[in-house]
Amino acid sequence: AVSMNALAAYTKGATGKGVNLAVIDSGIDLQSNEFTGRISAESQDVAGNASIDDEGGHGTAVAFTAAGRRNDTGTHGVAFDATLVVLRADRPGTCATEGQTGEDTGCKFGTTAIAQGVDAARTAGARVINMSLGGATMPQNLIDAIGRATAQGIIVVIAAGNDGSDNPDPFTSVAGNPAARNLVIVAGSVGTGDVISSFSDRAGTGAAHYLAAVGERVRAPDQNDTAFLWSGTSFAAPQISGAIALLAQAFPNLSGAQIVDLLFRTARDAGTAGVDGIYGNGVLDLTRAFQPVGVTSVAGSTLGVSLASNATLSPPMGDATTGPLGTVILDSYARAFAIDLARTIDRAAPAPALGMALQGRQRTVALAAGGMTVSLTLAARPDGGIAVERSMMRADQAATAQAIAGTVMQQLGERTSFGIAVSQASGALGAQLIGQPQPAFLIAGQSGAGFDSVARSAGAVRQRIGGIGITASVEDGSVLARRDAPLAGMSGYRRSGYDRVAVAADAHWDAPVGTLATTLGVSRLRERDTLLGARFDGGLGGPRARSWFVDADARWTVGGGWTIGGGWRRGWTTAAMQGGMTGSGRLVTSAFAADVGKDGVFGRDGIGVRVAQPLRVDRGGLDYLLPTNWDYATQRVTDWTPQRLNLAPGGRELDVEARYRVAMGGGDLQTNLFWRRDPGNVAALTPDVGAAVRYALGF
Repeated sequence: AVSMNALAAYTKGATGKGVNLAVIDSGIDLQSNEFTGRISAESQDVAGNASIDDEGGHGTAVAFTAAGRRNDTGTHGVAFDATLVVLRADRPGTCATEGQTGEDTGCKFGTTAIAQGVDAARTAGARVINMSLGGATMPQNLIDAIGRATAQGIIVVIAAGNDGSDNPDPFTSVAGNPAARNLVIVAGSVGTGDVISSFSDRAGTGAAHYLAAVGERVRAPDQNDTAFLWSGTSFAAPQISGAIALLAQAFPNLSGAQIVDLLFRTARDAGTAGVDGIYGNGVLDLTRAFQPVGVTSVAGSTLGVSLASNATLSPPMGDATTGPLGTVILDSYARAFAIDLARTIDRAAPAPALGMALQGRQRTVALAAGGMTVSLTLAARPDGGIAVERSMMRADQAATAQAIAGTVMQQLGERTSFGIAVSQASGALGAQLIGQPQPAFLIAGQSGAGFDSVARSAGAVRQRIGGIGITASVEDGSVLARRDAPLAGMSGYRRSGYDRVAVAADAHWDAPVGTLATTLGVSRLRERDTLLGARFDGGLGGPRARSWFVDADARWTVGGGWTIGGGWRRGWTTAAMQGGMTGSGRLVTSAFAADVGKDGVFGRDGIGVRVAQPLRVDRGGLDYLLPTNWDYATQRVTDWTPQRLNLAPGGRELDVEARYRVAMGGGDLQTNLFWRRDPGNVAALTPDVGAAVRYALGF
């Protein structure tokens, strides 16, 4: 889960104080503690009453629903910090005899007074005007007043009406008038389960401007501070008005048009999909409105950022404790949110090693003539035959086989040889040039790249100088960076290019017992868009990496069929951010393997045991300079904080494997038994244990 918070009081330009919310109604209970210190001095009576003190209770209940104080007791209003601009507009005396029934009061409101209230709200700097009122079609003077308010970006919320009719009250038709500028919202009521209230007027002809909110059994006090459960669209409207005030407080950059668009866009769909004749744009969902909407980016940059996944670590990084990485991001409304980017980093489960090793049904053929050796690897068809799909040979040559990998090696005189390869790594090609065989272990093999990759092509040349051979090689291919499959059945990998150059020196030594073959090499690996096989998308800088590795290998042929061998790798990786993200990284890695084996134990057979650690990050990570504060006034980042992403895992994979092979019936019977501790360098995973029996025949 990703935790995001609107920055609100934590950003410059956002004061943390509520905005002005105007309520044109029957006044407010001046003796109530629910509004202490939050009634604007611009509040006034606009209908000739003695004061704004409420006589009927409706105005107080509406004001409380929109902005009642938050004191951890009972209920509170939506915008509990808002400043209320109370505009009493009831005709004198019409509310004085109203009883408390929990229904809308029978107070009467003149349109001239309402128009004066709209103008007073505008001059008082209100961001939203609540009108829990209804009736006949508006006269022009009130339409003009609303037009003056919307021209300043003020949003007007009007109750839809309580007749249960198919269309809102005629009073709300102003929402479709050009003077409204699409800043008038018609408020309908829903109850439990987002079901339209029986009394609520439906969206009907006002569907494009209609938004529903809870208007049933809303708890609020009357003019005597007595709590009642009120029902009516009059109490759905102030919830929408409170939501508008709260959004304007938290995100001072939003215009009125943006707030309306945001509320409609984030509303819960109800009834028929899309805008419909009952629920209009849907039901108010303030939680969704306070979540990022649309395209998100790292503040102060153009880097897109995902709220779900911005990286997938590779096996060398295993279970690295990465975070936190507190960052400010912006959504499509340029609203600032705080997010911990470390919580958007995935740790891919290690692939099942045995299945990967056994899944390929392949055959290899080789030719040798003079100083040339040609080797081809052929892939079997799913039905067991030999398929021709993407052939590396002419169609007439590939009538029965598909070449998926191959090497050609040529001896040039006594001291020079070269080789080229397709779909085979330069390390294997170099080993063939040197003539240094490796025992056939399935799981605890040589470290290779240390992460998922596929070689496309490679070339190598070896020159003997005295008793030392010098091999130079090049290779290019694709890193298979893990990702979530976009659709079922599609690949869970994303390809990204790499290239490698290497130089190695090899020598054979006569030991007191047997011979010793050694190799010492240096290689440089360049990844275009990955870091040791890990995927980092734009939100985390998409680092490209350069790695240098030192490899040392030795194999001692003791005699009597016994061999002892081992290899060691040390790597240093530097990473540079892309796309404008500031930061860099350094990693130190290692891998090793050691084995012992004997051929001819009982005749035409061989046995061996190997212990290996695949490539693992020993220490290091990425150092970022991330935005941590946003100024709404200037629309700029005001604070940048250095933060570190650790990539060294706590787990350490260790592979132990035993093998046995015996010639049998014209073929080879091979058995392997293995145990992997902390597979994928993840300490929490149980050991991976397995065995395989294979029988191969030549053809």
